[in-house]
Amino acid sequence: MRKTKNSELGRKNIDEFKSANKNSFIVVLDNIRSLNNIGSVFRTADAFLIEAIYLCGITAKPPHKDIQKTALGATLSVDWKYFETTREAVLNLKENNFKIISIEQVENSTSLIDFKVLENTKYALIMGNEVKGVAQEIVDMSDECIEIPQYGTKHSFNISVSAGIVLWDLFCKFKK
Repeated sequence: MRKTKNSELGRKNIDEFKSANKNSFIVVLDNIRSLNNIGSVFRTADAFLIEAIYLCGITAKPPHKDIQKTALGATLSVDWKYFETTREAVLNLKENNFKIISIEQVENSTSLIDFKVLENTKYALIMGNEVKGVAQEIVDMSDECIEIPQYGTKHSFNISVSAGIVLWDLFCKFKK
């Protein structure tokens, strides 16, 4: 085996990315503190052709060197929009017929393993604050909550890891 060179990977340039058919997901970052987490979500969104990222509340906005450190340019390819509050973003998404899905541990959550994607459905995936998770007000506004199964001693994943797990899973389910 030979390691593949970046030039051999056939990746899109920014213009090709912008004009490509996107997966109908919008990732909503609900008051994310870490700029490295924000950058990582941008990079993951780029990898899976996500429609956009909504940055809410205290979530920092590009351009910022600490976001760029992990985004590696994905802030230029992935569309994003800022909202003063997550509530404002969710109301906007509901008006545009998105199904609101919070990624959170709640009563009667749906396991990611069991979550079924519906054709012709647009999804907004809410990722919560590193300490407090998705705000209860936003959970209350959600159509459904997905929980990532965990089997060890810890109670949660890092936000960037959660985004990677959920986006990869939904990307695969949409492709089937």
